[in-house]
Amino acid sequence: MKRYRSAASMKKRLIEIILERTFKFSEKPTFKLASGNMSSYYFNCKPTTLNPEGMYLVGALMYDLIRSRKSWKVKGIGGLTLGADPISNAIAYTSYRKDDPLESFVVRKEPKKHGTMLWVEGNVTKGDKVIIVEDVVTTGGSTIKAIDRAKKCGLKVLGVVVLIDRQEGGREAIRKKGVPVQVLFTREEIMAAHKASK
Repeated sequence: MKRYRSAASMKKRLIEIILERTFKFSEKPTFKLASGNMSSYYFNCKPTTLNPEGMYLVGALMYDLIRSRKSWKVKGIGGLTLGADPISNAIAYTSYRKDDPLESFVVRKEPKKHGTMLWVEGNVTKGDKVIIVEDVVTTGGSTIKAIDRAKKCGLKVLGVVVLIDRQEGGREAIRKKGVPVQVLFTREEIMAAHKASK
């Protein structure tokens, strides 16, 4: 396993992986987003967050992002399936290795049709303080859906952590709900790295 000397070197390597595996660019707007809008660039984070090295870096850096907010004393981290799942699992694994265990949970898009029929899966219960995780924020719609569903299930949402912010109003929309947001990378950072790599 590669050893990293600093958070800066970890971020640098993670951007490289994102450019290799996640970032897609076209001169014309050919990518349809979840919002329905068309874009000339697209972030599919799963090839990064499901990659062993990518998962290690995402877990470590986003754990640090959560712990940088001293007021975020939470029991769990999770978000809307599927994009949030590998990220919250990576953070949970990192937290255990640091002797600071955080529970990972999943917010379903619809309730389970049998058994317990839960919206939220994991070891979090009513009254627990949590952080919502997101891979990419554009308009903030899916993140807000996860926040609302978590709250309806009795969880106390203290904040949101995002791997990549497309800088298209999503962060501001989430903050309007009174929920603070921490972002690991912005679109500007990724685009700058993409241009520099040419």
